[in-house]
Amino acid sequence: MKLDRKEILKALETITIAGEGKNMVESGAVTNVLTFGDEVVVELVLHTPAMHIKKRAEDDIKKTILEKVFAEAKVKVNIKVEAPEKPEIKGKAIPGINNIIAVASGKGGVGKSTVTANLAVSLAKMGFSVGVLDADIYGPSMPIMFDVESEKPISVTVDGKSKMKPIESYEVKMLSIGFFTSPSQAVIWRGPMASKALNQMIFDADWGELDFMLIDLPPGTGDIHLSIMQSLPVTGAVVVSTPQAVALADAKKGVSMFMSEAINVPVLGIIENMAYFTPEELPNNKYYIFGQEGAKNLAQDLAVPFLGEVPIVQSIREAGDYGRPAALQTGSVIETVFENITRRVVEETVSRNENLPATEAIKITTMAGCSAVKK
Repeated sequence: MKLDRKEILKALETITIAGEGKNMVESGAVTNVLTFGDEVVVELVLHTPAMHIKKRAEDDIKKTILEKVFAEAKVKVNIKVEAPEKPEIKGKAIPGINNIIAVASGKGGVGKSTVTANLAVSLAKMGFSVGVLDADIYGPSMPIMFDVESEKPISVTVDGKSKMKPIESYEVKMLSIGFFTSPSQAVIWRGPMASKALNQMIFDADWGELDFMLIDLPPGTGDIHLSIMQSLPVTGAVVVSTPQAVALADAKKGVSMFMSEAINVPVLGIIENMAYFTPEELPNNKYYIFGQEGAKNLAQDLAVPFLGEVPIVQSIREAGDYGRPAALQTGSVIETVFENITRRVVEETVSRNENLPATEAIKITTMAGCSAVKK
């Protein structure tokens, strides 16, 4: 059978490459289609070298041609990558901090702060120097999770300037608005006040040399998120979700925010929290209380890496309440779970730094009372 080139192009118009709004034919990603009897060669140009996006595009092309054109076609996909050159980081980078990872969630209550705390101690156990910025101004939780509620940052002089010294616990440096308010005090601030407080914790602190700074963002996609990305060139984002549909809908919005053209922060992957429950008396059983593999399927749909799943384990909650993150429990299942997830985060960060342009801090302007985001 001789394949029809026009029919193949029409089929390829049903495929969209992750991160692009147009289909791969309309966007110009498909540069040529060659047919030789029942053989077809599709030549494709991508603007990102990310392996998961390349593999997804190749699989989609083969599947679509086999389903829509000819089930016995022999399909070959040649992919050429034309990634932009890496520009110098623009914006206000913090000297000495190599990677800034934003940990986000579309909605509250999915365990984002718990995941952040355990990622931090897991990174520290691997030998990395780590800092945590608790950017959840209205609901800070890091002081509780690291058992430093009563601590107060002191002032130190660095190069003739007065700076805050971050609190250190379990070899993790951290700053939080919780250090400057009483536990029962509500923070009733408008956006500009919250942004000013964040900037002070970012730039008026003596963070020293850090391999990773984790930013525990508040839930949603609002003013604090824009303030952080306006202030810092964020290396990448990690999105936390539970498997249930209502959480996944909001997690999808969070991924969309980071991947939008105006923000353009690489998404390192999605973590599924509260993935399943295994009773101690039935160690081989898994009960999917909030749904099964919802975040994993979302990651696949959005063509972003799936970093792993965290089960429902009582000790994770207890450890957070007592101020000792569960990943510190040597020899436990939870230690292994977070170690594996943390390794994936490190791998994706290394891949991102090797293959993608440096992130720029965004610029925010206000026009007619509305916020507009610009590069």
